[in-house]
Formats: sequence, C-alpha cells, structure tokens
Amino acid sequence: MIRAWPRPLRPGDRVAVVLPAGPPPQHLLTAGLDLLRSWGLRVDPVEATRHPRLPYLAADDAARAEQLRAAWCDPEVAAVLCGRGGYGALRVLDLLDWDELSTAPPRLFVGASDITALHSVLGPRCGVVTLFGAMVATDAVHDPQAVEHLRRALFDPPAVLRGGPQASTLVGGRATGTTAGGTLSLVVSTLGVDAVPPPPDGAIVLLEDVTEAPYRIDHFLTHLLRAGWFDGAAGIVLGSWQDCGPQQAVLDVLVDRLVPLGVPMVAEFGFGHCRGQLTVPLGAEVELDADAATLTVQLQ
Repeated sequence: MIRAWPRPLRPGDRVAVVLPAGPPPQHLLTAGLDLLRSWGLRVDPVEATRHPRLPYLAADDAARAEQLRAAWCDPEVAAVLCGRGGYGALRVLDLLDWDELSTAPPRLFVGASDITALHSVLGPRCGVVTLFGAMVATDAVHDPQAVEHLRRALFDPPAVLRGGPQASTLVGGRATGTTAGGTLSLVVSTLGVDAVPPPPDGAIVLLEDVTEAPYRIDHFLTHLLRAGWFDGAAGIVLGSWQDCGPQQAVLDVLVDRLVPLGVPMVAEFGFGHCRGQLTVPLGAEVELDADAATLTVQLQ
C-alpha cells in the first residue's frame, strides 16, 4: 500500500511535542519549543517529567501512550514531534488503540532512534509517510545544519536527498522501492512483535545506530538476515554509526554482512546520530542511485 504524504506545515499551524520514550533535559526541551515557535508554529508548553521509579522513562507507560494518542487524534494538530528517544517507545505499542489512531487525518510525525519502534507501526497502520530526523529536545536543536534539514522536511520537503560528504558506494546501481528501517537495534527489537509488519517487498532499507560495538552490529545484522528481514530488500542506505568504534571496523562488518546481498548500497549517507543529520522519510516511494548517493523521493 502506498502511504500518504501529510501536507507540509505552514506558519500558524499548531504542532505537538510528545515524550513517548525517555525524559529530556528541560533546557533542551525549552530550546526546542522556542525553535518551533521561531518558525511561526503554535506549540503548547511541555514539561520534562520523569517516571517516579524508572528514571529512564519520561512518565509511566499509560501516561506516555495517552500523550501520544491525544496529540495524534487532535484535529487541530498538524504535526507530532517526539522530543527525544532514549528508551521506552516499545513499551507503549500495546497500549495504543491503533484502530482509533488510523482514523485520524494524516499529519506529520517526526522522531528517531528509539522512536523507530513507533515508526514501524504508526506509519503502516495509519497509512502515512513518517520522518526520521532531528528531535527537538536533544542536542540536535543546537546543530544548525540538522535543524535546517528538519525545517525543510516539515515545510518544503526536498524531492532529492543527497548523501553527505563522506557518502560512499558499496554496491553500484539503481533501485526503487519503499523506505523502511531506522535505528538497527530497535529494528531487531521489533522482530516478532505482533503489531509490527515486516518491511515491504522491494524495500529501500535505511539503517543506522549509536554506541553499539562492531560485534553487536554484526549480531543485529546476522539476526535480521537469519530471520529473513532483508529477503525483499531492493537497496540499502546506511547512515551514521556514532560512537560504535573505529569507522573501518564498522565498515568491515557492514560490508561482510550486507554486500553479499548484491543490492545497490550506500554507506555514510548522513542520517542518524551525527552532526548535520538529514531528515529522511520512512514509508516513502523512492529511487536510490547508489553511484550518485542520492534518494529521489516521490512526494505525492
């Protein structure tokens, strides 16, 4: 099923910032809200709360799920932006009424890292393209290039995404398909979860991660390969591997595990936990040109 692109934002639109996973520092959350308002958007104040016993969660599961549900189902909200990742999105999947959420009109949804768990269900169930990019209660709010990529994705989505200066072709060629993936460790965590569908046949897979040693990246990829997750992949686009060890050691793993698939493949495309991160769509129809390191996006 081809997913709908939500309409781009316009100044004056109301947006919601939600915390479905970990708690952000209040100063970063405040800076993110100020950033959105500087773009002419209306956004309600949000407090950086914390679970009383599990400090790695922004609140208890029911409260985080309800905050997301209320924002997504509010007819006045044009975009729902996750403040940060961390951990916790997987815990709320079974607390959300996906039939209810799927009846809401399409609107933009932004998040990355742990929010991969929500992308994997919300996009397919609601039939919308979602955005994997900078989150507004993280250090990315002080990264001008990442902020500009996010702003453009929200207001004027580009038809062509170009790999960053370190992008390299691992396997040449072109492929068309639907983007899927996100943060590798979260993709692995969703295997076997009833609500999470497999990637579509002909998927253009997008993967990145942070603070995972090369042997763990090997483990995650091997598990996905053995589970058949890559069986229908038409192309692969790899993002950043921030704090995952020596760059060459990570690249050796990626080449060993993925190049034998023989599909067009680009490394270091420029999305993920990195400076200047691109905002990339999930569930979008794209053409990957691995030789030119570009993704051409079908915006309608």
